Amino acid sequence: MKWPTSAMLIRHDTSVYNGLRDKKKDDPLYKSFLEEFEKSYNSKAARSLAHEVRSKYALGIGDAETPLADLEGSQAFQTGQALAVSEVVPDVIFVSPYKRTLMTLDHISRGWPALKSVKIYQDERVREQEHGLANIYNDWRVFEAIHPEQHELRKLDGSYWYRFPQGENVPDVRDRNRSWLTTLTRDFSEQRVLVVTHHLNILATRANLERLDHREFIRLDEEEKPINCGVTMYAGDPAQGKDGKLVLSYYNRRCYV
Repeated sequence: MKWPTSAMLIRHDTSVYNGLRDKKKDDPLYKSFLEEFEKSYNSKAARSLAHEVRSKYALGIGDAETPLADLEGSQAFQTGQALAVSEVVPDVIFVSPYKRTLMTLDHISRGWPALKSVKIYQDERVREQEHGLANIYNDWRVFEAIHPEQHELRKLDGSYWYRFPQGENVPDVRDRNRSWLTTLTRDFSEQRVLVVTHHLNILATRANLERLDHREFIRLDEEEKPINCGVTMYAGDPAQGKDGKLVLSYYNRRCYV
Protein backbone atom coordinates (compact mmCIF):
# COMPACT_ATOMS: atom_id res chain seq x y z
CA MET A 1 0.00 0.00 0.00
CA LYS A 2 1.41 3.41 -0.92
CA TRP A 3 -0.45 5.16 1.92
CA PRO A 4 0.43 5.28 5.62
CA THR A 5 -1.08 2.61 7.86
CA SER A 6 -2.80 5.43 9.74
CA ALA A 7 -2.86 9.22 9.80
CA MET A 8 -3.97 11.01 12.96
CA LEU A 9 -4.64 14.75 12.84
CA ILE A 10 -4.92 16.89 15.97
CA ARG A 11 -5.82 20.58 16.04
CA HIS A 12 -3.85 22.80 18.42
CA ASP A 13 -5.02 23.63 21.94
CA THR A 14 -6.95 26.90 22.50
CA SER A 15 -4.78 29.85 21.46
CA VAL A 16 -4.81 33.38 22.87
CA TYR A 17 -6.55 34.43 19.64
CA ASN A 18 -9.30 31.87 20.25
CA GLY A 19 -9.66 33.17 23.81
CA LEU A 20 -9.74 36.78 22.65
CA ARG A 21 -12.51 35.99 20.20
CA ASP A 22 -14.63 34.54 22.99
CA LYS A 23 -13.88 37.44 25.35
CA LYS A 24 -15.10 40.03 22.82
CA LYS A 25 -18.56 38.49 22.65
CA ASP A 26 -19.54 39.95 26.04
CA ASP A 27 -17.95 43.37 25.52
CA PRO A 28 -20.52 46.23 25.06
CA LEU A 29 -18.08 47.97 22.70
CA TYR A 30 -17.89 44.91 20.48
CA LYS A 31 -21.65 44.40 20.58
CA SER A 32 -22.12 48.01 19.46
CA PHE A 33 -19.66 47.46 16.65
CA LEU A 34 -21.49 44.33 15.49
CA GLU A 35 -24.80 46.21 15.43
CA GLU A 36 -23.33 48.98 13.30
CA PHE A 37 -21.54 46.50 11.04
CA GLU A 38 -24.79 44.62 10.39
CA LYS A 39 -26.64 47.86 9.63
CA SER A 40 -23.95 49.17 7.30
CA TYR A 41 -20.43 47.75 7.13
CA ASN A 42 -19.38 50.85 5.17
CA SER A 43 -20.65 53.51 7.58
CA LYS A 44 -18.52 56.02 9.46
CA ALA A 45 -19.94 54.71 12.74
CA ALA A 46 -18.94 51.12 11.94
CA ARG A 47 -15.47 52.23 10.87
CA SER A 48 -14.97 54.36 14.00
CA LEU A 49 -16.02 51.50 16.30
CA ALA A 50 -13.84 49.10 14.32
CA HIS A 51 -10.80 51.23 15.10
CA GLU A 52 -11.71 51.20 18.81
CA VAL A 53 -12.10 47.41 18.82
CA ARG A 54 -8.82 47.01 16.98
CA SER A 55 -7.00 49.17 19.52
CA LYS A 56 -8.55 47.42 22.52
CA TYR A 57 -7.97 43.85 21.30
CA ALA A 58 -4.67 44.10 19.45
CA LEU A 59 -2.49 41.04 20.09
CA GLY A 60 0.66 42.69 18.83
CA ILE A 61 2.12 39.40 17.56
CA GLY A 62 2.08 37.59 14.24
CA ASP A 63 0.05 34.46 13.64
CA ALA A 64 3.11 32.21 13.72
CA GLU A 65 4.05 33.50 17.20
CA THR A 66 0.56 33.27 18.73
CA PRO A 67 0.85 31.08 21.87
CA LEU A 68 -1.69 29.01 23.76
CA ALA A 69 -4.12 30.75 26.10
CA ASP A 70 -3.43 28.11 28.77
CA LEU A 71 0.31 27.75 29.21
CA GLU A 72 -0.29 24.43 30.99
CA GLY A 73 -1.98 23.07 27.86
CA SER A 74 -4.62 21.15 29.80
CA GLN A 75 -6.65 20.18 26.71
CA ALA A 76 -3.55 18.85 24.96
CA PHE A 77 -2.26 17.07 28.06
CA GLN A 78 -5.57 15.27 28.63
CA THR A 79 -5.72 14.40 24.94
CA GLY A 80 -2.26 12.86 25.16
CA GLN A 81 -3.26 10.84 28.22
CA ALA A 82 -6.34 9.47 26.47
CA LEU A 83 -4.48 8.60 23.26
CA ALA A 84 -1.70 6.87 25.20
CA VAL A 85 -4.31 4.35 26.33
CA SER A 86 -6.31 3.96 23.14
CA GLU A 87 -3.84 4.36 20.25
CA VAL A 88 -0.59 2.85 18.95
CA VAL A 89 2.52 5.05 19.10
CA PRO A 90 3.12 6.69 15.68
CA ASP A 91 6.25 6.11 13.62
CA VAL A 92 6.61 9.79 12.71
CA ILE A 93 5.19 13.14 13.79
CA PHE A 94 4.59 16.20 11.64
CA VAL A 95 3.90 19.53 13.30
CA SER A 96 3.22 23.01 12.03
CA PRO A 97 6.12 25.33 12.99
CA TYR A 98 3.69 27.82 14.56
CA LYS A 99 4.15 28.42 18.29
CA ARG A 100 0.70 27.18 19.33
CA THR A 101 1.12 23.84 17.52
CA LEU A 102 4.62 23.30 18.90
CA MET A 103 3.35 24.03 22.41
CA THR A 104 0.40 21.68 21.83
CA LEU A 105 2.71 18.84 20.78
CA ASP A 106 4.84 19.41 23.90
CA HIS A 107 1.78 19.07 26.13
CA ILE A 108 0.40 16.06 24.24
CA SER A 109 3.79 14.41 24.76
CA ARG A 110 3.58 15.08 28.52
CA GLY A 111 0.42 13.02 28.56
CA TRP A 112 1.77 10.48 26.06
CA PRO A 113 5.48 10.14 27.00
CA ALA A 114 6.18 7.53 24.31
CA LEU A 115 5.94 10.32 21.72
CA LYS A 116 9.20 11.82 23.00
CA SER A 117 11.19 9.12 21.20
CA VAL A 118 9.38 9.58 17.86
CA LYS A 119 10.99 11.46 14.96
CA ILE A 120 9.47 14.95 14.53
CA TYR A 121 9.35 17.03 11.36
CA GLN A 122 8.31 20.68 11.42
CA ASP A 123 6.57 21.24 8.10
CA GLU A 124 5.34 24.63 6.84
CA ARG A 125 2.86 22.94 4.52
CA VAL A 126 0.61 22.04 7.47
CA ARG A 127 0.52 25.61 8.84
CA GLU A 128 -2.70 27.60 9.13
CA GLN A 129 -4.17 29.61 6.27
CA GLU A 130 -2.30 32.89 5.91
CA HIS A 131 -4.66 35.83 6.42
CA GLY A 132 -2.18 38.47 5.29
CA LEU A 133 -3.30 42.06 5.92
CA ALA A 134 -6.27 40.86 7.97
CA ASN A 135 -3.90 39.63 10.72
CA ILE A 136 -3.36 43.23 11.78
CA TYR A 137 -7.00 43.47 12.84
CA ASN A 138 -7.56 40.08 14.56
CA ASP A 139 -11.18 40.10 13.41
CA TRP A 140 -12.55 39.77 9.88
CA ARG A 141 -15.42 42.18 10.53
CA VAL A 142 -13.08 44.84 11.87
CA PHE A 143 -10.86 44.29 8.83
CA GLU A 144 -13.79 44.66 6.43
CA ALA A 145 -15.23 47.75 8.17
CA ILE A 146 -11.87 49.50 7.71
CA HIS A 147 -11.37 48.04 4.21
CA PRO A 148 -14.94 47.86 2.83
CA GLU A 149 -13.77 46.92 -0.66
CA GLN A 150 -12.56 43.62 0.83
CA HIS A 151 -16.07 42.98 2.17
CA GLU A 152 -17.43 43.53 -1.33
CA LEU A 153 -14.82 41.23 -2.88
CA ARG A 154 -15.45 38.43 -0.37
CA LYS A 155 -19.20 38.69 -1.00
CA LEU A 156 -18.57 38.60 -4.73
CA ASP A 157 -16.12 35.68 -4.76
CA GLY A 158 -17.42 33.71 -1.77
CA SER A 159 -15.45 32.68 1.31
CA TYR A 160 -13.91 29.63 -0.38
CA TRP A 161 -12.38 31.50 -3.33
CA TYR A 162 -11.66 34.85 -1.64
CA ARG A 163 -7.93 35.43 -1.12
CA PHE A 164 -6.82 37.64 1.76
CA PRO A 165 -4.51 40.50 0.66
CA GLN A 166 -0.94 39.20 0.98
CA GLY A 167 -2.46 35.92 2.18
CA GLU A 168 -4.15 32.77 0.89
CA ASN A 169 -7.51 31.42 -0.09
CA VAL A 170 -8.76 27.90 0.62
CA PRO A 171 -7.51 26.41 -2.71
CA ASP A 172 -4.01 27.70 -1.84
CA VAL A 173 -4.13 25.74 1.42
CA ARG A 174 -5.45 22.65 -0.36
CA ASP A 175 -2.60 22.87 -2.89
CA ARG A 176 0.15 22.79 -0.29
CA ASN A 177 -1.73 20.12 1.64
CA ARG A 178 -1.68 17.94 -1.51
CA SER A 179 2.09 18.37 -1.59
CA TRP A 180 2.31 17.13 2.00
CA LEU A 181 0.08 14.14 1.21
CA THR A 182 2.41 13.30 -1.68
CA THR A 183 5.30 13.22 0.81
CA LEU A 184 3.34 10.75 2.94
CA THR A 185 2.89 8.35 0.01
CA ARG A 186 6.48 8.74 -1.16
CA ASP A 187 8.35 8.50 2.16
CA PHE A 188 5.99 7.12 4.80
CA SER A 189 4.14 4.26 3.15
CA GLU A 190 2.65 1.82 5.69
CA GLN A 191 3.81 3.90 8.64
CA ARG A 192 1.72 5.44 11.43
CA VAL A 193 1.67 9.23 11.07
CA LEU A 194 0.62 11.89 13.58
CA VAL A 195 0.24 15.55 12.59
CA VAL A 196 -0.44 18.47 14.95
CA THR A 197 -1.92 21.19 12.80
CA HIS A 198 -4.67 23.78 12.38
CA HIS A 199 -8.38 24.10 11.70
CA LEU A 200 -8.21 24.81 7.97
CA ASN A 201 -5.47 22.28 7.26
CA ILE A 202 -7.54 19.53 8.85
CA LEU A 203 -10.45 20.46 6.58
CA ALA A 204 -8.05 20.60 3.60
CA THR A 205 -6.82 17.09 4.41
CA ARG A 206 -10.38 15.81 4.54
CA ALA A 207 -11.31 17.58 1.33
CA ASN A 208 -8.27 16.24 -0.54
CA LEU A 209 -8.47 12.64 0.72
CA GLU A 210 -12.24 12.44 0.29
CA ARG A 211 -12.36 14.52 -2.91
CA LEU A 212 -14.83 17.03 -1.50
CA ASP A 213 -15.90 19.98 -3.61
CA HIS A 214 -16.06 23.58 -2.42
CA ARG A 215 -19.70 23.28 -1.34
CA GLU A 216 -19.00 20.38 1.00
CA PHE A 217 -15.89 22.14 2.31
CA ILE A 218 -17.96 25.21 3.21
CA ARG A 219 -20.60 23.01 4.86
CA LEU A 220 -17.98 21.27 7.01
CA ASP A 221 -16.46 24.61 8.00
CA GLU A 222 -19.83 26.04 8.97
CA GLU A 223 -21.43 22.99 10.61
CA GLU A 224 -18.59 20.69 11.75
CA LYS A 225 -15.62 22.98 12.38
CA PRO A 226 -12.63 21.22 14.01
CA ILE A 227 -12.54 21.86 17.75
CA ASN A 228 -9.37 22.70 19.65
CA CYS A 229 -7.46 19.45 20.27
CA GLY A 230 -10.08 17.55 18.26
CA VAL A 231 -8.66 14.24 16.99
CA THR A 232 -9.29 12.92 13.48
CA MET A 233 -8.13 9.47 12.39
CA TYR A 234 -7.67 7.88 8.97
CA ALA A 235 -6.87 4.18 8.59
CA GLY A 236 -5.11 2.73 5.57
CA ASP A 237 -7.16 0.14 3.71
CA PRO A 238 -5.06 -1.86 1.18
CA ALA A 239 -8.23 -3.30 -0.38
CA GLN A 240 -9.36 0.13 -1.60
CA GLY A 241 -8.19 0.71 -5.17
CA LYS A 242 -4.90 -0.34 -6.74
CA ASP A 243 -2.61 1.19 -4.12
CA GLY A 244 -4.85 1.28 -1.07
CA LYS A 245 -6.53 4.32 0.46
CA LEU A 246 -6.79 6.30 3.68
CA VAL A 247 -10.34 5.93 4.98
CA LEU A 248 -11.87 8.15 7.67
CA SER A 249 -12.29 6.26 10.96
CA TYR A 250 -13.48 9.16 13.12
CA TYR A 251 -13.53 12.93 13.02
CA ASN A 252 -13.18 15.72 15.57
CA ARG A 253 -13.15 13.47 18.64
CA ARG A 254 -12.85 15.26 21.99
CA CYS A 255 -10.63 13.54 24.55
CA TYR A 256 -10.67 16.12 27.39
CA VAL A 257 -13.18 17.49 29.87
